[in-house]
Amino acid sequence: MLSFKISLLLKVNGLFKWLFIELFKYRLSACMRLGENFAPMGLNEIKSLLKPELIPEKWYNILPDLPEQPPPPLDPQTLKPINPAKLERLFAKELVKQEISQETYVKIPEEVRVVYAEIGRPTPLIRARRLEEALNTPAKIFFKYEGVTPTGSHKVNTALAQVYYNKLEGTERVITETGAGQWGSALSLAGAVFEVKVRVYMVRSSYDQKPYRRILMEIYGAEVFPSPSTNTEVGRRILEEDPKNPGSLGIAISEAIEDVLRDEKSRYCLGSVLNHVLLHQTVIGLEAKLQIEELGEYPDYVIGCVGGGSNFAGLSYPFIRDRLKGKSSTEFIAVEPKASPTITRGEYRYDYADTGELTPLLKMHTVGHRYRVPPIHAGGLRYHGVAPTLSILVNHGIVKPIAYYQREVFEAAIYFAKHEGIVPAPESAHAVKAAIDLARELKKKNEKATILFNLSGHGLLDLSGYQEFLEGKLPNYEPEKIDLSYLPKI
Repeated sequence: MLSFKISLLLKVNGLFKWLFIELFKYRLSACMRLGENFAPMGLNEIKSLLKPELIPEKWYNILPDLPEQPPPPLDPQTLKPINPAKLERLFAKELVKQEISQETYVKIPEEVRVVYAEIGRPTPLIRARRLEEALNTPAKIFFKYEGVTPTGSHKVNTALAQVYYNKLEGTERVITETGAGQWGSALSLAGAVFEVKVRVYMVRSSYDQKPYRRILMEIYGAEVFPSPSTNTEVGRRILEEDPKNPGSLGIAISEAIEDVLRDEKSRYCLGSVLNHVLLHQTVIGLEAKLQIEELGEYPDYVIGCVGGGSNFAGLSYPFIRDRLKGKSSTEFIAVEPKASPTITRGEYRYDYADTGELTPLLKMHTVGHRYRVPPIHAGGLRYHGVAPTLSILVNHGIVKPIAYYQREVFEAAIYFAKHEGIVPAPESAHAVKAAIDLARELKKKNEKATILFNLSGHGLLDLSGYQEFLEGKLPNYEPEKIDLSYLPKI
């Protein structure tokens, strides 16, 4: 009996040994078929984590390096170039100065750098090794992951800077809008850090779709109103005309500005579009340059999603500087939703930055400030315009714009999550989709390249959108035509 048990045990052990050897042989042959790109990697090839002391000391300002300067903002009352001093009623003086600065680099206050370190900067740069393997692509795919911050996105980079400057100038309350809630959450946290009151007008469709983002803002001490609201004249007028209006960033901006103008001790904070906002976000790309060089690479392609342009610019502008200086031939891809096709179908012309026509007019790609943006889940991309600096880069062929439907974006996001473990925010998922498509194209050409994209936020507070997709209830949107006949002819 004992000899039988020993014999059986040896047979079982032999079977496991055979299975292990066969699995190893299969894995090895798969790596050989896929090429050296999937040979075993050391940890130093997969992830770069900089020490806090390597947080950049300066932000990069692209204005001096642009192929042409942006046309001046126009006063909404006179339609003439606005006096920058007039903007100081809306923004902190230092932010107005940064908006028009011609200095290539702007010093980051040490107090802000300290908080950057406390919230998790430098953020990691990660190689998407399992995604590469699943796609069987010769491309190397890297992503800069901003979702590790407490609010789960890149937005806190400029929120901390803006609230810090407002605090120094005696502002008691900062007021803003938010689309998906990422910007509102970031500003709420910054308000808590620097002890400044925060009020947020949250686009109504996101207010309903993403209640946990609203709760996060309230945890940090912010007041949150669904926009359009009954709290402002703009909001009341829109609700009278359309009681079920889903809201938009343009409407929420109007409400925030109207509120600011009622209180001398309040100032406005913006989450995207303007130069000082994009400038603050370049901490992302400046870190990424150090990290990808540490891994022995340099990107052939840089990808980011675009609503107003802040996270795309944050990653790409430091690399675009190399291209503008003739030091690289990197290609830059800006990804937007077909539901709000600002740079793929919009016109380059002057338009108001808000629906209520309270803001200065900016020359930018736009689908019109009255465009009723459909309620897609990528709330942060539901904007009618785009950063003027980005518009110039598109016009000069330095940045290539593309657009996707939201269903294909969610499909790509789930594919990414299954292989990399991270659930992307719906906004960031647009960049994920573009990176996957590009990697597949490179596979067809059997062409090696290095892809870098900005995973600008996690989607753990956006699971209602994923639920709708998984249940087959997520609709696609795209305007049949875009009417800009009402815009001023300037």
